[in-house]
Amino acid sequence: MEFNHIENKKPIYRIKAYLKEHLKKYARLDELPVTYEDLTQYREIFPLDDDAGNKTLWHMAMYDQENLEYLSKGLVEVYQKLVSEGDIIPYLKIDRIDFCSFGNSKPFRVRVVNEINDNYDYFYVKKADASRIYGLELEEIFSPDNVNYLVDKQTLVEEHVVGIPADDFILKNKKVTIENRLRLAKEFVKFNERCFVRLLGDMRAYNFVVEITQDFDNVQYRLRAMDFDQQNFEGRKNIYKPQFYSDNIDLVDLVQELMKEDVVKQYQRIERVAMKKRFFAYRQRTRSLLRQMRRDKISTDQNIALLSTELSKYHNDTIFLDYNNMGDILNRHLEKSLNVDILSKNPATG
Repeated sequence: MEFNHIENKKPIYRIKAYLKEHLKKYARLDELPVTYEDLTQYREIFPLDDDAGNKTLWHMAMYDQENLEYLSKGLVEVYQKLVSEGDIIPYLKIDRIDFCSFGNSKPFRVRVVNEINDNYDYFYVKKADASRIYGLELEEIFSPDNVNYLVDKQTLVEEHVVGIPADDFILKNKKVTIENRLRLAKEFVKFNERCFVRLLGDMRAYNFVVEITQDFDNVQYRLRAMDFDQQNFEGRKNIYKPQFYSDNIDLVDLVQELMKEDVVKQYQRIERVAMKKRFFAYRQRTRSLLRQMRRDKISTDQNIALLSTELSKYHNDTIFLDYNNMGDILNRHLEKSLNVDILSKNPATG
């Protein structure tokens, strides 16, 4: 098996006016009291270890007292906007602000604590990137999960995706026979199919989580993406298939051990049917989003040409070769994969 390798760092694409109109229409645009740039004004940062004492990619940010008071008040308001549409949630305080220099969005992770019961939650403040916005919207439309985020100019605020990072889950269970292995294998097949159909790339194990639910007689799993920077950017088709990343080889081996090829194809069909139903539930939102993407520039000419060529061969459809933007490519790929009519197939119109 040839594994995926992403060679170049993806640039950040600014959010254009027409995408902002879509975000406003679907209540994703808001005025936030704290911006990403505000959080970059830390005095110093200290590395953070995990519970086992191992180094992580996160650093705790320290601020001057006056600045910290301003940020804390504003971040509580941001959290309230994110989870309760601005309604006051009493007894909240900001416990910690962490910074990660890894990745395109260079996120800040904010820990919010309820002072009454010490219950806590996280949310993230990131550089807004059009690719990521398209990815979040497509996740809301085509996945079984709700996605909660807000945008203000070049600041993006996202809720925390609950679950165990898949790389940690794989490492902890290397020599363990987990419960309900078949369910995990099935979920990986469905997750792999979902990523490919909506063209979400770079789903290495540290970019998605394993959500574990205790059913009345067994354990259930769901895999959820938590990084959307590589929506429709890369040119190679297999970049959009998690099965081709070396980090995920244990999950690939599990599928091959437990499932025959016809069973895998059955679960792929089931997931495509589910995605088709989600499209019909979000038909207008999908059309609005893809219209904006067709006007946007979120990849290089080289990547666009390569992906159109590879998907033309995959679908045996030469219409892909007429496209010069990722929005048209994604629209046609969705239409062919789900057997639906989303937008006009003529790239020169609509």
